[in-house]
Amino acid sequence: MWLYLVQGIGYGFAAASQPGPFQTFLISQALTRGWKHALPGAFAPLLSDGPIILLSVLVLSQLPEWIQRIMYLVGGIFILYLAYGAFKTWRDYDETIPHAELSGHQTILKAALTNALAPGAYIFWMLVTGPVLVQGWRETPTYGLAFLLGFYVTMITGLASIIIFFGAAAKLGPKLNRALLGISCVVLLGFGFYQLWLGIFQS
Repeated sequence: MWLYLVQGIGYGFAAASQPGPFQTFLISQALTRGWKHALPGAFAPLLSDGPIILLSVLVLSQLPEWIQRIMYLVGGIFILYLAYGAFKTWRDYDETIPHAELSGHQTILKAALTNALAPGAYIFWMLVTGPVLVQGWRETPTYGLAFLLGFYVTMITGLASIIIFFGAAAKLGPKLNRALLGISCVVLLGFGFYQLWLGIFQS
């Protein structure tokens, strides 16, 4: 059991620390609304990953290529929408104007949608963590549960740490806050176009 728990911790750390649309969205929320309002987004994978794990482990590898391309296209369009929202906030940035606040469940739902529409999460579960989970579950469900426990505790802790760090950095001054927000906008834009490119040109 400890072997699967340790593997879950390692993969959870990797999932939280690797750059992607989901992490960038959480950072932009921390910069614009503060870490306390963005923090619920760290729990979004608990909402979105159930279908992702099911599709990745049981179904995704059997899907025709054109459906995978549609997933990239839909995800890319949604990420570009998030980038546009971040750009508007950057363009009209004024630290004296309060930002419209999302409730905790709204933050979680929007973050979960961002995660669910990012094909990277499906690929990660299909190629990396999925086989480990299936192997452990086949030995005994306890091993599979230990893997999931280590993975999600570590990932959520890592995501929360990222949110708190960037939320604290935003308080160092409005110029730094606006610059970081601009960077998150550019990163989201890059991820969006990259996913569109994969959906259109990937062979």
